[in-house]
Amino acid sequence: HFIKGDITDTAFIQSLFETHQFDGVIHLAAESHVDRSISNPMEFVLTNVIGTVNLLNAARQIWKTAEGKRFYHVSTDEVYGQLGHEGKFVETTPYDPNSPYSASKASSDHFVRAYHHTYGLPVVISNCSNNYGSHHFPEKLIPLMINNILQKKPLPVYGKGENVRDWLFVEDHATAIDVIFHQGQLGDTYNIGGNNEWKNIDLVKHLCRLMD
Repeated sequence: HFIKGDITDTAFIQSLFETHQFDGVIHLAAESHVDRSISNPMEFVLTNVIGTVNLLNAARQIWKTAEGKRFYHVSTDEVYGQLGHEGKFVETTPYDPNSPYSASKASSDHFVRAYHHTYGLPVVISNCSNNYGSHHFPEKLIPLMINNILQKKPLPVYGKGENVRDWLFVEDHATAIDVIFHQGQLGDTYNIGGNNEWKNIDLVKHLCRLMD
């Protein structure tokens, strides 16, 4: 069934859990654009933090036993902050969010872990790098640059474009989610990367060459 709703709507979420008696949840619902989080941080707090806690509360109240149940929270590597010279984040990298978006996702990660430790909720978490692929939302970097090149519009890049991001093909991410949901150890966190790091400015120049 496809049922459209808002994860900040407590009564709606509660009724879904009661009606369908889910054995598992894969929680991907989030506000995810850094630019919009800067202009409207409260929207990100409501969806990413309050919405996540709504889902956790429903699971805790409906799941009388943890046996055979799993709450999988999908998050981002941006909770770790900027990628430094060490080359990659690992699961033990300290959190250092530096945008309202990454702060809201870091908070939601902490709530998921808190519900595991406090209530015994059966959870797993993954933190993935930037996704790209078919049907990518047009505000994101790669489709935005492609569309702006096509329309001969400016190509907005933060600062000198020196920020390094790892890029993960969306179908590879989906495969990893499937593995973690079925085989991940409860209470554990898994990083998902593409082993495909680019400075933003180098990626934009590469797209320009391809589009030319």
